[in-house]
Amino acid sequence: MDKIRFATVWLAGCSGCHMSFLDLDEWLIELAQHADVVFSPVGSDIKDYPENVDVCLVEGGVANEDNLELIQKVRKQTKILISFGDCAVTANVPAMRNMLDGAESVLKRGYLELAEYSPQLPHEPGIVPELLDQVVPVHQVVDVDIYMPGCPPPADRIRATLEPLLRGEMPVMEGRDMIKFG
Repeated sequence: MDKIRFATVWLAGCSGCHMSFLDLDEWLIELAQHADVVFSPVGSDIKDYPENVDVCLVEGGVANEDNLELIQKVRKQTKILISFGDCAVTANVPAMRNMLDGAESVLKRGYLELAEYSPQLPHEPGIVPELLDQVVPVHQVVDVDIYMPGCPPPADRIRATLEPLLRGEMPVMEGRDMIKFG
């Protein structure tokens, strides 16, 4: 069987899911025998998301215009998109800012009300991405093929999700070991 084209993406999250992915330790060597990493913040230095990706793990919620643009491109150019971790599945901790009622309230709170020195709103088009009014889970923006909850998902769950995909099969996402949140 040919190698799959594999990617990971990090949106609004803490990178914990990617750290758990790295906890696959020696199995990463086996994964490399079956997958070419074509995009990943921890596995490559490629800047543009490529075409014809077979499997992509997406960590984090959709919080700003850059996240929105990237996830739409990822969906368009990926066969199997996996919501990777609780932030991607539910928006989780990044969505706590949703209580502040919109992007303007978030920016005022973070950059004016809580500032000790030089309170000012960040605005640098092309450098500072515009916040969306709400942080949303990935499936509210694009179709998701597989949900892998966990904060972060343990390495065993990541492996149990990826191994069937390497054989051209869909993983069975049921039972506490595969779908427990938190």
